[in-house]
Amino acid sequence: MMDFSAAKGPKLALDDASVLDIGDCLVEGHNLAPGSAVPDDGDPRISHSVQGFLFTCGPDHIRHPDPMTGAFEGKRYPLHGSFSSHPAKILWTRFEGGNAECRADIDVVTAEGRTARLERRWRIDGVTGEVSLADRIVNTSVEAMPVFLMYHMNIGGKWFDSGTRLTGQMLENGGFPWTFGKEGGDIFCVPAQDKGEDWAEISLGPIAAIGGKSLRVRFGTDTLPFLQVWRNQRSPAHVLGIEPVSHRWVSRAELEDAGEFNILQPGEVRDFMLSFAFV
Repeated sequence: MMDFSAAKGPKLALDDASVLDIGDCLVEGHNLAPGSAVPDDGDPRISHSVQGFLFTCGPDHIRHPDPMTGAFEGKRYPLHGSFSSHPAKILWTRFEGGNAECRADIDVVTAEGRTARLERRWRIDGVTGEVSLADRIVNTSVEAMPVFLMYHMNIGGKWFDSGTRLTGQMLENGGFPWTFGKEGGDIFCVPAQDKGEDWAEISLGPIAAIGGKSLRVRFGTDTLPFLQVWRNQRSPAHVLGIEPVSHRWVSRAELEDAGEFNILQPGEVRDFMLSFAFV
């Protein structure tokens, strides 16, 4: 883990052993990452990463395992795709003018034996405290491949109270309490923004333990047109996830039949943008 912070904003731990995802996220001295209060799905690749504040899902698959076809029939795509556990090659880290930046490449071999590269850049603005993530996925194989991406932003539910709400244009009535849906946990996936809008925004808060601040998440809807939110309070789990995602919440086969795969040709790239701040 690499400590990563600026003059203002959260103190992060970046996991160079797994895609440079975020482990700890300290705000006002409190670690908002859920830690062990997440469900264990039995995949050793992600058992560590999923306990952190931000975990990247893709590029060959998202969500839970679906059956593979063709030459790989009888196998399943790995839980949350192949990114996890691939180490990051850190190209440079800068702490200048109160800001912090880190640039890394992550080479990944997919479940189908194809190759891709994630070019990742983290930045924290030392004036506003906003954390920005710019990701570029490059198809480094000789075959076309569908590309998927989901960011799991997992927050420990122990920090919330009855006044904590989800707020955003894409939500019914503009927002509702964080304890939405069924008792013990629920999930939904909705279009993130009206057509023509480049960015979507959702907030979670206020969070009393961090001085009444809210977590504000923004993401580019060109390549992340959906928002998934889930929560699980079935003991010992106690977590809420804010998850910008590239595809609808349906099976891989249904996405393919509907012509909704995002195909990346050899050498082609696709960009994904996300930012968050505690305001």
